[in-house]
Amino acid sequence: MQCYEELKARGLIAQVTNEEEVSKLVNEGRATFYIGFDPTADSLHVGHFMALCLMKRLQMAGNKPIALVGGGTGMIGDPSGRTDMRSMMTVEQIDHNCECFKKQMSRFIEFGEGKAMMVNNADWLRNLNYIEFIRDIGPHFSVNNMLRAECYRQRMEKGLSFLEFNYMIMQAFDFYSLYQKYGCNMEFGGDDQWSNMLAGTELIRRKLGKDAHAMTITLLLNSEGKKMGKTVGGAVWLDPNKTTPYDFYQYWRNVADADVLKCLRMLTFLPIEEIEAMDHWEGAKLNEAKDILAYELTNLVHGEEEAKKAREASRALFAGGAASANVPTVQLTEDDFKDGRIDILSVLVKTGLAASRSEARRNVTQGGVSVDGEIVKEIEASWTPEDFSGEGRLVKRGKKSFIKVTY
Repeated sequence: MQCYEELKARGLIAQVTNEEEVSKLVNEGRATFYIGFDPTADSLHVGHFMALCLMKRLQMAGNKPIALVGGGTGMIGDPSGRTDMRSMMTVEQIDHNCECFKKQMSRFIEFGEGKAMMVNNADWLRNLNYIEFIRDIGPHFSVNNMLRAECYRQRMEKGLSFLEFNYMIMQAFDFYSLYQKYGCNMEFGGDDQWSNMLAGTELIRRKLGKDAHAMTITLLLNSEGKKMGKTVGGAVWLDPNKTTPYDFYQYWRNVADADVLKCLRMLTFLPIEEIEAMDHWEGAKLNEAKDILAYELTNLVHGEEEAKKAREASRALFAGGAASANVPTVQLTEDDFKDGRIDILSVLVKTGLAASRSEARRNVTQGGVSVDGEIVKEIEASWTPEDFSGEGRLVKRGKKSFIKVTY
């Protein structure tokens, strides 16, 4: 199976400008393509995961990826999928986030001479002369057409700032610039970026008389139609300091039954035939498929050693083995104790098992919290530093969230 046909079989392709031409470029390894990443945080998250996997697949087929970090567009903010305006970031924040992205992307894509490139659109956007730019690019954009785009239409009721209105033009100019500088002939992105991507192909056609192509990737949604990669505590990050390898593993280990095969197809590099063979798995076998999914993705993001540790910790905990060395651990300090004791609500908040004391209170009163296998029945329950010495204590919230607490 050739590369483009495999992308279709895995359910990755949503929309494409010219399927015959795009499939030919991809299958023959002649696509120089880019995917943009706006630096809105200091880490990539699961929402970026599919784009990174796509870049890896295409590079393996001989195509050349360009990872574009939005040091310029990040100063405006993409209105797509938003009901409100993004908070403005300083230049220093944006540049720091761009550097963090580079390190994480290197786990997926091979950079170097003749291989993948990483470029920053700050190089051509931040020093633009506004009058020259708007005279050169503005005539090629119809305001009427722009307002019909979904990314703008959904914002019209609550108000769309002129700053954000410029985003489509900036993204189109990115494609135009990359085409001229590096021969970039394709843009890939999320399904919500279709209007912006078409604007880029149209600008290249109008300004240069050349054909360029766009393809959108299916958004990673769960069986309820919600974007995957969110938990009670927020996004699932690729940075191990923001989401530990164990928590990352557990996120995928706990996906809904209806989403397992879809995630295996879209995100892992297991042969499609092997995944299709799991189609009728049920019960314990379906749990095995979840374990395979969690291991494969943790291996991709954090490496084999961390994936093995996370799998061992998960299996030990579910088997009742609280003493596993790989269980995620939080160490209490003297400051965490008041009058020599710490209560269960503080423990839950400190470990991140609950986002707030009110949430922790609900967990306890509903009987969903245990310490070393014993359900905590009172919100006043408390412990001394000595109680957490040595091996520590295993704190559990719900059926699947565990933390070892030590002092």
